[in-house]
Amino acid sequence: MSTKQEKIANFDPSQPGLADASIYGLPFSAEESEIIIVSVPWEVTVSYGAGASDGPAAIFDASFQVDLLHQDFPELWKLGIYLDEGPAHWKANSDLYKAMAQPIIEALEEGKSLEHLPELKADLDKINEASRLLNSELKERVSSWIDKGKRVILLGGDHSTPYGYYEALAATYGQFGILHFDAHMDLRIAYEGFTYSHASIMYNTIQLPEVTKLVQMGIRDFCEQEVEVVKSSEKVKVFTDADLKKEQFEGKTWKDQVDEAIALLPKNVAVSFDIDALYQWYCPNTGTPVPGGLSYEQAVYALNRLAESDKKIIGMDIVEVAPGEDEWDGNVGARLLFHMCGVLAKNNGLNVGDKVIF
Repeated sequence: MSTKQEKIANFDPSQPGLADASIYGLPFSAEESEIIIVSVPWEVTVSYGAGASDGPAAIFDASFQVDLLHQDFPELWKLGIYLDEGPAHWKANSDLYKAMAQPIIEALEEGKSLEHLPELKADLDKINEASRLLNSELKERVSSWIDKGKRVILLGGDHSTPYGYYEALAATYGQFGILHFDAHMDLRIAYEGFTYSHASIMYNTIQLPEVTKLVQMGIRDFCEQEVEVVKSSEKVKVFTDADLKKEQFEGKTWKDQVDEAIALLPKNVAVSFDIDALYQWYCPNTGTPVPGGLSYEQAVYALNRLAESDKKIIGMDIVEVAPGEDEWDGNVGARLLFHMCGVLAKNNGLNVGDKVIF
């Protein structure tokens, strides 16, 4: 069996990725890879657009068309990136419990009370328990990779999926902050009765004592309950899209805005990137698109500034990519994920090579 160095020597990164290989067509096994991407194809509680559970597969398929010579991280591919697809029952349970959730959502939208609908209330309890079990299994899976010395990135699924991941990071690193790119605050409390709703991920996360700061960027949709959570918590700082753009229109640079946000974070930082933080044309099929947003270039610049800062990036997740009739959403997701791999590797002191200068 060939060694990793032999695989590197025999692999041509200028050619299309190997069809029978892992993500990005790379030839490395999990053991040979520095970065493990854990796929969580789950979207049980979505109440508007669907498809996020198919995001990991779309990103995987599109990844084979990503050129591996990244300008910022030209040697990244040599580190090895491996996709852990997770157990098959995660996707099966997502489909099962998503179907169970739809009548609950429809009843609530019609103004009905679940207290008078015992069958739906029982189903809600089953969904909350299934979501709790997913979090527990994910925490164990991520922790096992970290224990093996791997850098782990989570690939959702809807935005509820990183909770068990954050629990694993907390168990390993103790206190940390989160830099959160999103169109939404996700600070609703048990939205539509679902304890682990995609709209409640950040509310649930800031209940973890290890999470000491949540810095949100690009926010442009929120409700009164979420505003109250922000005002009542010293943990949360919000940079809305409207405020960021106003400052830019009046002369403040994106660099200064990003540096201001990074300065608020503690030493250890995780990044959560909901694809709908970007302008809608980058992710036309994401579940809950909102006008406005960040450009792709703004996003990667912000991530690069974080990589070059004095913070230690302990984890990253990308969520809410939903495929459409073409490969565009998966293509954008695959390229952003590849960039995030480079950011994590560089910040953690791994050799990604020197930037290609023309």
